[in-house]
Amino acid sequence: MTRRTEWPGSEDDTHSAPGDTEPRQGRRGRHGRENSGGPDSSRAESGPPRTPEEQARAICLRLLTGNPRTRKQLGDALRQRGIPEEAAEEVLSRFEEVGLIDDAAFADAWVESRHHGRGLARRALARELRTKGVDSALIDVAVGRLDSEQEESTARELVDRKLRSTRGLDREKRLRRLAGMLARKGYAEGLALRVVKQTLEEEGEDPDLLEEHYLPDA
Repeated sequence: MTRRTEWPGSEDDTHSAPGDTEPRQGRRGRHGRENSGGPDSSRAESGPPRTPEEQARAICLRLLTGNPRTRKQLGDALRQRGIPEEAAEEVLSRFEEVGLIDDAAFADAWVESRHHGRGLARRALARELRTKGVDSALIDVAVGRLDSEQEESTARELVDRKLRSTRGLDREKRLRRLAGMLARKGYAEGLALRVVKQTLEEEGEDPDLLEEHYLPDA
């Protein structure tokens, strides 16, 4: 995988026009008379009622514009908007058939983006993908593309970036702060402490003194 994917926040899918703070019914016309929303105006402003399937397709297409989504994310959105389950399942299955929903590709892109962009380890990436409803087998394949060497290399880059801000702190506090940063990104305690210890040794810390605080996974 060479392409990195940005993951912007969810889009607002409301339909109000900018600055539209009044309800559509009850507005006053040109001469100050109230628009009662009678049959003529109703026919002019709205087309025939859409089927649940048409509504589901419109919702999914809108949500997919600019942002990849998993099947579960789209299914949750349809449920929240009151789309009947049968109609939702029909549309979601059709979207999968034509490739508009692809949870495997979503997982691959997510791992690529979040590992290189945020430095997240396999454990944290798997946790995020689970919250988005990706199947565990697809998660295993996606995070499996990150081998232990790549993970350790990224951990080292993260520590190198953070190292300067810890100078002036005592030895144990530096070790714990740097290892804690890696732990929050999903790195195992043993790997985190080993990488931090090696980095501090290269900076001139006494290896024997660091060993007193080096507590790898049991």
